[in-house]
Amino acid sequence: MEEFVEEEQQSSEDLEALEQKRSIMNNDAERHRRLRDDLNKQTKEWVAKRDALNTQVRTLVDDASKQRENRDQLNVKVRESKDLRDEWNKKVGDLNDKVSALKKDKEPVPEKKAEGDLPIKQLKKQLRELEFKQQTSSLGKDKENEIVKQISLLARQIEEKERASEQGVEIKELVHQLREAKSQAEVHHRAVAEYAKAAQQAHDDMIALYEQADKLRKEADAAQEKFVECKTQADEEHKKHIEQIESVHKMDKDVTSIKSKKAKDRKKKVDNEFKKEAEDIFERFKAGEKLSTEDLMSLQKSGYL
Repeated sequence: MEEFVEEEQQSSEDLEALEQKRSIMNNDAERHRRLRDDLNKQTKEWVAKRDALNTQVRTLVDDASKQRENRDQLNVKVRESKDLRDEWNKKVGDLNDKVSALKKDKEPVPEKKAEGDLPIKQLKKQLRELEFKQQTSSLGKDKENEIVKQISLLARQIEEKERASEQGVEIKELVHQLREAKSQAEVHHRAVAEYAKAAQQAHDDMIALYEQADKLRKEADAAQEKFVECKTQADEEHKKHIEQIESVHKMDKDVTSIKSKKAKDRKKKVDNEFKKEAEDIFERFKAGEKLSTEDLMSLQKSGYL
């Protein structure tokens, strides 16, 4: 009996210790679960941040590519405008040479007409009149020589004026062409400057966009690293949670086994006590002692009656 009491006490102590350990492990399992869930939440947040940053990076890279294409197209226009500017500058040089050559051939024209200097039309009229007079009039030798000299002088004056007039018209036309060539050269020169400025701006914008994309890409890479870190930690916490839960389940089986053994031992103890009591009652019955109703029921339950 004492041995049974000691076993019962030891069993209760083992059960209490086991349940305390189970409670600790169950709390630990819950702690790992909370850590796992928190880390999984952080993992989703890092994934969302990484994806958002990568989306921004793609947009910036697309914009930078458009600026690069724009810059390249503008640089083509710069080269085309330079070619046109150089072409017109060459025309300006050629026309300058032609105007200078003509001006060297032409005699200087006085700023004011000399007295008696008549226009070509009037000189030609005088020439016709003198030629008509020479042909239709009977003149003396001296008079005719004088008329011939006048005709010769008028013809020379007319020829000089016509040559000067022709050169003047040609120079005027060349000067007009020269002004137009200079104007076109200036137009294309301004176009070169404008296209070059726009190309430089597109290049600067492209560089700024690529730099911004690189900065965000680094942030996205950092977010990816944090995602991997949190995911690894979350998996580790999940593993620990499962291990603790499995240990708790094993302890539950041990607790159930101990409780079952205790119940069996307790039943065995009760049965032994009941059997001993029945044996005592039966001995009294055999000795002729009067039994109570409760004693008789105990004998019936124990199988003595």
